[in-house]
Amino acid sequence: MLRLFVLISLIILSLSAEKIKLALSSNVAYAFEDLKKAFNKKHPHIKITSSLASSGKLTSLILHGAPYDIFISADMSYPQYLYEKKLSVSKPIVYARGSLVLFSQKQRDFSQGLALISHSSIKKIALANTITAPYGKASLHALKKLNLFTKNKHKFIYASNISQSITYALSASELAFIAKASLYSKTLKSYKKNIHWIEVDSSLYPALNQGIILLKRARKNKAAKKFYDFMLNKEAQEILKKYGYNIND
Repeated sequence: MLRLFVLISLIILSLSAEKIKLALSSNVAYAFEDLKKAFNKKHPHIKITSSLASSGKLTSLILHGAPYDIFISADMSYPQYLYEKKLSVSKPIVYARGSLVLFSQKQRDFSQGLALISHSSIKKIALANTITAPYGKASLHALKKLNLFTKNKHKFIYASNISQSITYALSASELAFIAKASLYSKTLKSYKKNIHWIEVDSSLYPALNQGIILLKRARKNKAAKKFYDFMLNKEAQEILKKYGYNIND
């Protein structure tokens, strides 16, 4: 009887727990567990679930009615588009600025910068989708600005998002353009600057201002508003800073 009572109590508690559904850009995945942990220390009763994909794909899902409360994007253009479509509570806000790096699993001579991709030893170079992934768009912009894209076009392999470009970097390509934040993951944290990676000059691509937006379905979801506010507070900003993001001081 006691067991039955406990079981029923747990079911009722589960059903009454506040819930948040996030549409999460792939590049934020590396910092997300720490962000979630910090938030749940203050709000242990709030359950957070997330869908991970490129910002463009997530935008398409939201436009087609996917039930998300918050969209955490890798740029501002996608959340701005959703705002203009009246699918959000308010305008998007920049929560962090990302950075792009060129990565190699093996040691490389990075003294020549991005021109390294033209070397005959480099056969395949991974980058995120240049249409739906903001980091992919940034990679393409940098390559074109240095006149490196057309002559190396045959070398590029395209990942669906910035996270998948890391998978390619560790298996199918000699080089890959990835988010700087990913270098703080357990998989990549042992790789060294100027030996395994270099930061791409930020003047070569538009600023990766990353936007957050509270979606229309969250209008009555107090838990979603709490997480939205948390992402903009000092504690979350410090966590993002630890993962290589530039924050709004």
